[in-house]
Amino acid sequence: MSEDFLRDFHHAATIGATARSGVDRQAATDLDGEVRRWFAGWFRERGRDVLVDEIGNMFGLFEWRPGAPFVLVGSHLDTQPLGGRFDGSYGVIAGMHVAQQLDEAIGAGEVHTPRFNLAVVNWFNEEGARFAPSIMGSSVFAGLFDADEMLDVEDLAGVPVRKALADIGFLGSDPGPQTVGYVEIHIEQGRILEREGIDLGIVDSSWYTQKLDIEVLGEQSHTGATAMADRRDALVGASEVVLMVHEVTKDFPEEALVSSVGQLVVEPNSPIVVARRVHLVADLRSGSPEIVKEARQNLIDRIAALAGRNNLVINVKDFDIRPIRRFPEEGVALATRAIEGIGLTSRRIQTMAGHDSVALNTMVP
Repeated sequence: MSEDFLRDFHHAATIGATARSGVDRQAATDLDGEVRRWFAGWFRERGRDVLVDEIGNMFGLFEWRPGAPFVLVGSHLDTQPLGGRFDGSYGVIAGMHVAQQLDEAIGAGEVHTPRFNLAVVNWFNEEGARFAPSIMGSSVFAGLFDADEMLDVEDLAGVPVRKALADIGFLGSDPGPQTVGYVEIHIEQGRILEREGIDLGIVDSSWYTQKLDIEVLGEQSHTGATAMADRRDALVGASEVVLMVHEVTKDFPEEALVSSVGQLVVEPNSPIVVARRVHLVADLRSGSPEIVKEARQNLIDRIAALAGRNNLVINVKDFDIRPIRRFPEEGVALATRAIEGIGLTSRRIQTMAGHDSVALNTMVP
């Protein structure tokens, strides 16, 4: 492995580094701005142009044939709170170094000039930790989300995407490059390959996913002065909803459905006040759309019964529904041949997590 690659990878991991070798570098924060400036500087030091589009996606250009379209390679540099150093960053930095090595080989006459140019991309807000929904920048680029609507999305502090990007200097206006294909390397974020002793997974499709935006409304009162029988505790109701989301997986064969609640917002969030409102988001994923739809309906029915039992109002809205995306068989076959050519093992795999490639796959191979 290239020492230059390792140096750059480890440097990026210092930006937002946490105590246990992780990274906390959420979208459009000061630390995200710092790693973005490093990314842009890397290309400019090599005499390459960098584009920043209206949603903050960044494209470092290796243009060998003026006017020809680009193949994109990359991933994302934003992270989850207390995220891992390999998530996203590996795909971006590996793309940077592959592009540089190809550029050097072209310059030395070792390979013919390709038909297409190459752009290394850092997608904005893949994680969706600070701003929802996730996979935001690549979905705008692919035409799945409206740019102005996404720029108006606010974080929990009420800061819109537009202001956050402007504050770090990455609210761009460049048109993105004309694109004919996309390649993304990403960690599995699971243990299938590790358990089976296989080197690499070749993604052939994504899972069906959907979220439920859930608001539990009770009545604010004093924790000491309010009798238990008089309480309409939104947090108690929300706690039962969390358990329902967890338990709904048992309605189906083992591992056919995964579910979670990763965020709760409690109001007024005081130790001596019975909560009046809780907002949470449930996440349902399966390789079968029918299973997700059945789980959704089961949850809606059980949540309605819970609201009646506890004298609460619980509002449930569908949110961020993503169908199964199947990747072109030609790409799967090409990846298989490339892996065999370097003597590594592989298997086909579905991505349960979803990545920027899922959005790009609606636009280009």
